[in-house]
Amino acid sequence: MKFLAAIALCLAFASCSGTPELLTVKQFTLRDQNSDAVDDPFVQNEKLGLLYGAVSLEERKDRLGQYYKVLWHDPTTAGSNREIIFRYQQGGSGSRIKEMRRTIPSELVEGKEEFSIIGDNYFENGRILAWKIDFTVNGKTIASKQSYLWE
Repeated sequence: MKFLAAIALCLAFASCSGTPELLTVKQFTLRDQNSDAVDDPFVQNEKLGLLYGAVSLEERKDRLGQYYKVLWHDPTTAGSNREIIFRYQQGGSGSRIKEMRRTIPSELVEGKEEFSIIGDNYFENGRILAWKIDFTVNGKTIASKQSYLWE
């Protein structure tokens, strides 16, 4: 009986572990400067981290906007020319697609890149309506994530 319980326990742990996703996107919108009225401690911690070091009201206002954290894991293409491309449309720019790029050092197999639309860019051009993030190797897209509204 103990033997069956041990096997079941091993199978339960083995089924929980898996290979990490190649591309994961986490979004956060910083809408206001005060963190007192936040119920969720995770949201409060995220806000405090983004506002850390901003002392004046002007500095805190410049940090308001949208943040996109891209976690990537790709041990198979180390040494290749890799890039993360963030394409997005903002409310004030109509249908024009804007783009940000980050080159990934060839020796890394996993990491994190952050893209942010904050400050004047956020207030003048509006919030992001649709976005798409591509992970490319030698110019070829091998993973992609996008918002529901992206066409």
